[in-house]
Amino acid sequence: MSTIYKSEAGAAELRSRYQEELRTWPVPADHLRLPTREGETFVLASGPPDAPPVVLLHGSGANATMWREDTAVWARHLRTYAVDLVGEPGLSAPSRPPLDSDAYVRWLDEVLDHLGLADTAVVGISLGGWMALEYATHRPQRVSRLALLCPGGVGAQKTAWLFRALLLRPFGRWGARRSVRVVTGLDMPLSRPVLEHLMLTFAQFRPRTERLPVFSDDALRRLAMPVQVTVGASDVMFDSAGTADRVRRCVPHATVNVLPGVGHALLDQTEPVLEFLRG
Repeated sequence: MSTIYKSEAGAAELRSRYQEELRTWPVPADHLRLPTREGETFVLASGPPDAPPVVLLHGSGANATMWREDTAVWARHLRTYAVDLVGEPGLSAPSRPPLDSDAYVRWLDEVLDHLGLADTAVVGISLGGWMALEYATHRPQRVSRLALLCPGGVGAQKTAWLFRALLLRPFGRWGARRSVRVVTGLDMPLSRPVLEHLMLTFAQFRPRTERLPVFSDDALRRLAMPVQVTVGASDVMFDSAGTADRVRRCVPHATVNVLPGVGHALLDQTEPVLEFLRG
């Protein structure tokens, strides 16, 4: 049994739900299984094979299916490659190499090589945003455009939300739902399916708990490609104001969007990101 799950039964439940999502995927897709140094990596590829490519890196506790609504639109114009990050609840290997090493850069090198991508646009959210930044600062020649949604590693990582979540833990399902609302900032009726999905996932999955390494100013200044950064002003996980300030200072050509009243979960960004990706 992999240690990223709380039980083998829980792992099987999450895999079953994933397979159901794949069966109802909104556009035709290729299911790719790539051999890498960190184990097999699953990639969901959609859109015309000759269209401009974009690699999608999801957040913690998620997988390629988090891009479902985005891919339904983006695949009309782009070749989308939604990658299951290793060590997360998808179909990739459960490997979790150290974040303070070059392991994820070398892993993504292999993923892009297997996909035949000399360079590509990259979109990353939260933990995936950190990985996208990690790759772009080390391999700027391979990233043609970089779109980041509430990325880690720029503004300070907050911890107060964790104590609030722990205080709610004894209150059963109500407490769990409230904890997810605290972390994501989602508190609208239309967000209930997303909240339920997250509750089911984290009931069975063990997320990474270490702090994300913070990028230096010099590293951020390597980002010569077009960059778009979008953050929620009410994010409880990362200091959004700090993220925006550092990006504006170190990457002056970047487009920075701070969404008022929005938390960590950034929904409804399909069209703004597509407009950026299409240049």
